[in-house]
Amino acid sequence: MSETLHSDSAARLPRQVADAYVDDLIAIDPITGTYLGVAASSGKLPDFSPAGRAAAAELLRTTMAALDAAERLPGADTEAERRCARLLRERLDAELAVHEADEDLRAVSNIHSPAHSVREAFTLTPADTEEDWAAIAERLRAVPAALAGYRESLALGLERGLYGSPRPTTTFVGQLTVWAGEGEDGSRDFFGEFASAGPRVLRAELDAAAAGATAAVAELRDWMRDVYAPAVAGAPDPVGRERYARWARYFNGSDLDLDEAYAYGWAEYHRLLAEMKSEAARILPGVGPWEALRHLDEHGTHIEGVDEVRAWLQGLMDEAIENLDGTHFELAERVKRVESMIAPSGGAAAPYYTNPSEDFSRPGRTWLPTMGQTRFPVYDLVSTWYHEGVPGHHLQLAQWQHVADRLSRYQATVGLVSANVEGWALYAERLMDELGYLKDAEQRLGYLDCQMMRAARVIVDIGMHLGLEIPADSPFHPGERWTVDLAQEFFGLHSGRPADYIESELTRYLSMPGQAIGYKLGERAWLLGRDNARAAHGESFDLKAWHMAALSQGSLGLDDLVDELSKL
Repeated sequence: MSETLHSDSAARLPRQVADAYVDDLIAIDPITGTYLGVAASSGKLPDFSPAGRAAAAELLRTTMAALDAAERLPGADTEAERRCARLLRERLDAELAVHEADEDLRAVSNIHSPAHSVREAFTLTPADTEEDWAAIAERLRAVPAALAGYRESLALGLERGLYGSPRPTTTFVGQLTVWAGEGEDGSRDFFGEFASAGPRVLRAELDAAAAGATAAVAELRDWMRDVYAPAVAGAPDPVGRERYARWARYFNGSDLDLDEAYAYGWAEYHRLLAEMKSEAARILPGVGPWEALRHLDEHGTHIEGVDEVRAWLQGLMDEAIENLDGTHFELAERVKRVESMIAPSGGAAAPYYTNPSEDFSRPGRTWLPTMGQTRFPVYDLVSTWYHEGVPGHHLQLAQWQHVADRLSRYQATVGLVSANVEGWALYAERLMDELGYLKDAEQRLGYLDCQMMRAARVIVDIGMHLGLEIPADSPFHPGERWTVDLAQEFFGLHSGRPADYIESELTRYLSMPGQAIGYKLGERAWLLGRDNARAAHGESFDLKAWHMAALSQGSLGLDDLVDELSKL
């Protein structure tokens, strides 16, 4: 950890404390360093063992003490210092609550675990020069220790009766099998395939390091399959109200009224269902929304080919930047660069976005998991790429990086609150609908289907984890209490996504409780903040100016977000 933070933290203002925390975090978490574009991180991986997790928690505690001192200093009450301190305190508190509940000891997921972080780090590590590849070889050699530390944490969790969810465990075993090159699709092991792109002069070193990493993946898979999975087989998948509230705070930056949020999910369900029925009638009169979507799967506009869909998505984002810049946003040149990518196999089914590096040498990127498909209906992609790319995740997160010197490094990077960014991305989808960019009934029904998916997430994520009752006015099993099986059935009946996507989604909710609700609740916060600002300014309200001010304030939890957006 940095000497500075612990030796003279009492003389530091909140933004300095926050940025010193980022420096210290990078020292113990090189994957965070890679996300930020720190070259020195490229050859390293974190310690995921109980000792490594304890060191991370100690950093949280010492930073909290430094923040306490910083907030007492003259100058700590300025707008910039106050906003940063507000975020830092909320995040430190939420992260400590998760650690002190030993959640690190049962971190099993199909999308978000230490093993997933290790794999994704390689897709973001610079790989342009021989020096870059030498660092990659070093990072490959670090994989066995990183995965062994993760396994040590899970083993301690078993000893303490802290079990990961059974369903994500089964899925994770299958993913590890694919990463090890032993999947039914016949694809090569992830690390071997990745290392094969390296320079010939390092070929032997890279191949040996990749083989060691792949062996470590297979070893973890065997232990997960033979020891961990049988041990957790009888554990419940839902986490219950106490754990759920803790995770909901972590992902949303707010102590939510979960029953109110559940009711809001149902209200949005009924609103969206009525709108979807109307839109479906424009496509195929006499059928419901999901019959219309199944019709579009076969007969709607589509893109043939993986390379072709990647290029088409790139064109969609380029077009959005060209049309929105100067009208609804004012974009810096480096923010305008975003790349469309195809995700490596063996991951979850949902598309995702990765941030640009701090110096923008690595651009923001959207990632499409193809799941073996070569034919891609357009209705399912347009609003999704407004969400993942432009004006969604990319514009917000790249803008944070662009104005980091006016905020703090922390606010622009590791202080991210999931519901803030997912809420903005869902707001971005709605904005494009408001602006008329969803050009036909196909695209608009696809957008509404995406909105319905986010409303259904609020319903089933809260409902199944808390075991809530299904309302009497529901067309689906009224009066019954949610189970995982009912959640999967409900989601399947109210989504245009294929069965493997539905399976992946439900597994994700079981392993990341409280995260999936942040999309709709975050969108509600963004819309409320915009409505409040518009009401305050009246006819002088400038949407473009509001957008840029909102995107330049850095991360905040949902309660703080509404407060700050309303003042803009």
